[in-house]
Amino acid sequence: MSSFVPANVHSSHQTFKLASRFALRELRGGLSGFYIFIACIALGVAAIAGVTSVSRALTDGIANEGQAILGGDLSFSLIHRQADTEEAAFLDTLGSVSRVATLRAMSRRADNSDQALVELKAVDNAYPLYGSLDLASGQPLDDALAKSDGVWGAVADLALLARLDVAVGDTLALGRTTVRINDVIETEPDKLAGGMEFGPRLMISDAAVADTELVQPGSLVRWHYRVRLSPAPGIGDLEGVVEQAKSAQPDTAWRIRSRANASPGLQRSIGRFAQFLTLVGLTALVVGGVGVANAIRAYLETKREVIASFKCLGATGDFVFRIYLIQMLVIALIGIGIGLVIGAAIPFAAGAALSSVLPVQLATGIYPAELGLGLVYGLLTAFAFALWPLGRAHDVPPTALFRDIVTGGTKLPRKRYLAATAVTVLLLAGIAILLSHDKFIATVYIGASAGAFILLVLVARVIMSVARRLPSVRSTELRLAIANIHRPGALTPSVVLSLGLGLSLLVALALIDGNLRRELTATMADKAPSFFFVDIQSHERDAFENLLQTEAPDGELRSVPMLRGRIVSLNDIPADEFEPAQEGSDWVLRGDRGITYESVMPENSKLVAGEWWPADYSGTPLVSFDEEAATDLGLNIGDKVTVNVLGREISAEIANFRDIEWQSLSINFVMVFSPNTFAGAPHAHLMTLGWEEDVPTQTELALLKTVSTAYPTVTSVRVKDAIAQVNDLVAQLAWAIRGASSITLIASILVLAGALAAGHRNRIYDAVILKTIGATRPRLILAYGLEYAILGLTTAVFALVAGGIAAWFVITQIMEGSFVLLPVAAASAALIALVLTVGFGLIGTWRILGEKPAPVLRNL
Repeated sequence: MSSFVPANVHSSHQTFKLASRFALRELRGGLSGFYIFIACIALGVAAIAGVTSVSRALTDGIANEGQAILGGDLSFSLIHRQADTEEAAFLDTLGSVSRVATLRAMSRRADNSDQALVELKAVDNAYPLYGSLDLASGQPLDDALAKSDGVWGAVADLALLARLDVAVGDTLALGRTTVRINDVIETEPDKLAGGMEFGPRLMISDAAVADTELVQPGSLVRWHYRVRLSPAPGIGDLEGVVEQAKSAQPDTAWRIRSRANASPGLQRSIGRFAQFLTLVGLTALVVGGVGVANAIRAYLETKREVIASFKCLGATGDFVFRIYLIQMLVIALIGIGIGLVIGAAIPFAAGAALSSVLPVQLATGIYPAELGLGLVYGLLTAFAFALWPLGRAHDVPPTALFRDIVTGGTKLPRKRYLAATAVTVLLLAGIAILLSHDKFIATVYIGASAGAFILLVLVARVIMSVARRLPSVRSTELRLAIANIHRPGALTPSVVLSLGLGLSLLVALALIDGNLRRELTATMADKAPSFFFVDIQSHERDAFENLLQTEAPDGELRSVPMLRGRIVSLNDIPADEFEPAQEGSDWVLRGDRGITYESVMPENSKLVAGEWWPADYSGTPLVSFDEEAATDLGLNIGDKVTVNVLGREISAEIANFRDIEWQSLSINFVMVFSPNTFAGAPHAHLMTLGWEEDVPTQTELALLKTVSTAYPTVTSVRVKDAIAQVNDLVAQLAWAIRGASSITLIASILVLAGALAAGHRNRIYDAVILKTIGATRPRLILAYGLEYAILGLTTAVFALVAGGIAAWFVITQIMEGSFVLLPVAAASAALIALVLTVGFGLIGTWRILGEKPAPVLRNL
């Protein structure tokens, strides 16, 4: 006894050393029984470490190439207008300046037989200040864009040549001029700075812009002034230069970006995607935690004679707990180590495999902080799921340990172990929420996962309770299957837990993807207009409308004034200092927004607060605000909104809030002003055309050709093309998310395999005894197959319900769309559950049925 409990109560260090010796000595026999444990921990840690490392590599890659992506050390952008003389002179004092104009336009074949929407970019001779624009032929950009024989040169994406079926050397109509395609763009250094694109790139010289006549008062053109600072400051000094620019030109409403934030939209997207994948990795760890608990429980069962011997020799419960806690830590660290090695290698593998796909070069390397996060998650998960089964062995006498296989071992561990488990789980959830990009989404995700986990435990108990109360059936095989479901030591909790979370996640993702596609391809397409016509000049508006009425007499036309503006302050608080009421809802304050003025409330809107102004209103400028955006920002009726439009700052009072049906894709704006707000301001018009019933594609394309030929400076957007492009993007994102989420399903499969392996010993005894009393192999296979089928179907039903509720919440509450339960997703979940449970179960059963009865009977 003294060997286990030293007389000196202060020698806890010696006790720990002794426990460590026993723990390591037992591990000399190998890791048999812990391979699933190690695989589960390694998989989750590798997922978290790998995802966060790739995210860091992408972010650092953007930072490293910030100058090339932005096009300079600083970028000053204006909407509608160029910099005036004073503003241009100030920019020249900062360093070398390059001017770039970007807008959307229509390009047409020389014979007007086809047309395409393009992302037009006009550059000066200084472009690019950083990086290099590579052309297929290798010729200098200036030569490719130069004017030759009275025709301006142009370079284009290969996609444009394929879309219009033209080749290098052919000419295209652009606005009211003609350009010749002299080369194909291979790499464009600042492409990421432009945000989402709806067409292929067409690049011309800025000297050619005037000949196209595309830029008119009110046209949706952005002028970017990229500055190469001299001398070049460090990242930390850029903010000082930005503040200097704001102080020197306080009345200029340009948007200033530095190379430290070259592509904020992409960086936000990377952050959100990394957050989701990290949560998926955490889910895989939690699912794997079930495997950890199963492995420890099964291991302790095999060690009950050893534990009994320890206690008979005077070992305390604390000493026994320490021995197996140390063993668990050693094995967990092996799994974590494997996961960290794989996670550290993922950025290098991704950089090599996706070099031709990724928009930037990954800054591959070893990232200790990200690997450390994986280590923390792995250790906390191992502790959370190991403390319960280890704690149960603390106070159980040796005789009870010998009987545990029969009684089922339902006794709870001591309160301190329960408290330690709860604290570990809360710490795990708290770290995940604290480090997340969107804490609300992370909280909802973790809460839903915890709720699903608890529900799965209850579902397993309900299944066992129902099976126990079912009346006896005549079929011997079915009766044996039902008995196996509820007997002591049944596989039911392990199977339901292992598959439930993984399948629920996959069902939710499948339903979200399916509903988004349905919303895009069916609901939106039915409600949306067929065309958007942008940049219709005021002097062209009436004639343009007459043309549409002539070509589409059954069509429904709608026209509104169209301007671009940027919110500069709310209640006199600068936009960059304003703190929204809802975290992450500052999208309205970022960049320029489309705005308009109306005397009557727009269609597809409902007034929810305040009053609409009279048609002849002429008082203080008023504005109607989107109700959801206003609530997120914390705005109220009567608050002051200041916007910069055409270089002028205009303040208006919030008169009302509207509930907007954005899904219709009809004309609507976050901000609608009273007509007197922009009296006399130059602007263009936005017009939509739609039909009550579907019209043939040929009719739409013929109209597009007529309009593009008659009004070459008007940008025509066919809504079906835009929806198709967005749908393709959603599809790619969905496949990427599904692929990443399959990690959870893999963890589920590992846990399922581990649960079946843990019950291997009991199954051998059952099979041998049943075969001894006359059961045949086919009847036993049928009985076990029915057992696994019942468990698989029950788990599939739960996954369908839980995944459906999760998908409903995301679609209706977060995305504010309409939800439909898709039967294909339900059938897929049931099929996956059946294949996994019945397949793995029968594979293990086949091996069990091959055991010889004599050796087993001798050891009973």
